[in-house]
Amino acid sequence: MAGRARQQTENAAQEDVAEAAGKRRRKVSRNPQRTHATILDAATEEFAAHGFGGARVDAIAARAQTNKRMLYHYFGDKEGLYLAVLEATYATIRNAEKQLNLAHRHPEEGMRELALFTWQHFLAHPEFLSLLATENLHQAHYLRRSEKVSVMHSHLIDELSDVLRRGEALGIFRPAVDPISVYLTIAALGFFYLSNRHTLSTIFARKLTAPDALNAWGEHIVAVTLASIRA
Repeated sequence: MAGRARQQTENAAQEDVAEAAGKRRRKVSRNPQRTHATILDAATEEFAAHGFGGARVDAIAARAQTNKRMLYHYFGDKEGLYLAVLEATYATIRNAEKQLNLAHRHPEEGMRELALFTWQHFLAHPEFLSLLATENLHQAHYLRRSEKVSVMHSHLIDELSDVLRRGEALGIFRPAVDPISVYLTIAALGFFYLSNRHTLSTIFARKLTAPDALNAWGEHIVAVTLASIRA
């Protein structure tokens, strides 16, 4: 009797779990925007962790608590989903940059804020760096298919160009500074540090992941960037 009662209790618990999972799936499927966003978040985690080749559609569906049919419905195939992840990842940083309001800042302050923001975004979004590394291994094979990414970046370059022109007019920045070179300097300093922080910590016997070290490197990025453009 006791064994039968225990089995009935376990069966009931399993049914409750299955029913709850079913409710979650039905709730997601009834909201297309939420379903799209949930799949995109799950795919971002999977691609960042395993790269394009190692990522599994089954695993993404499981993370999103949905099925592969829904993934294909929204994104077409694995390549379409991966490209959507890349576009969303770039959109996140580009949209956040707009909040810096560079056009209304003093040129030197604007450059400082952009450099620090970029560094802090890299720190807060390790998946961004992982996805960039993966796509560079593919020589931007998938990113080249995007019709959105170049448009996203044109706004950044326009704003950065304006900051540099205003700084030049005030006599604090050198004339004809290339905005793309400036951004590459900022991004490269941050990307290289974080991509190699574990090996470099070992080589130089210095804990480059310590909060003080990370803050100091952010200030170093600012100092190098400003030194490279000052008149």
